[in-house]
Amino acid sequence: MIRRKLNILLVEDNQNDIFLIKRQIHKILSEPVIEVTDNLEDCKDLLVNFAPDVVLSDYNLPNCTGLDILELVKDHDDTLEFIFITGTINDEELAANTILNGASGYILKKHMNNLGEKLEPLLKKVVINMVARGELRERIRNNKITVNQIYSYLDKINSDNAEQRENIKQIKEAIDSFNMGDGNAE
Repeated sequence: MIRRKLNILLVEDNQNDIFLIKRQIHKILSEPVIEVTDNLEDCKDLLVNFAPDVVLSDYNLPNCTGLDILELVKDHDDTLEFIFITGTINDEELAANTILNGASGYILKKHMNNLGEKLEPLLKKVVINMVARGELRERIRNNKITVNQIYSYLDKINSDNAEQRENIKQIKEAIDSFNMGDGNAE
């Protein structure tokens, strides 16, 4: 059993699969924190506010594909581990494309009974990477959450005049220039 807290974002629309995947995760992790969504908008919000350590995603979703989710995740944080758990990838070329597009791996749902065995080495890799980056990763994650929340707040401010818009632009530029130094440390 992996004795480490892991934030897991599960992108899945099938309630039975969600139940089975969660059950398997609880068998291999002592402290999983799992958030579930089945769409891009909620996924984007969870990437910002939940800050997962790993994303597990189905390939076929109601309003998008797993590749759309993968692209969103990699645009947000290209170091974030992404694993497909899907029944769709029966085609070797499609499976290869998921890896080429940045997925860390994929597990077929037909192996759901053995999901824990197949998922455990991938999650151990996530933990090893987390430990290696340790405190730095946590500080960067907290900074990204804060910056994204500030951006969200600034975007919600109704900028009625040019002076307010210019002030908001300057704040964003200052945050970006400050973060460029932190982003390189990652």
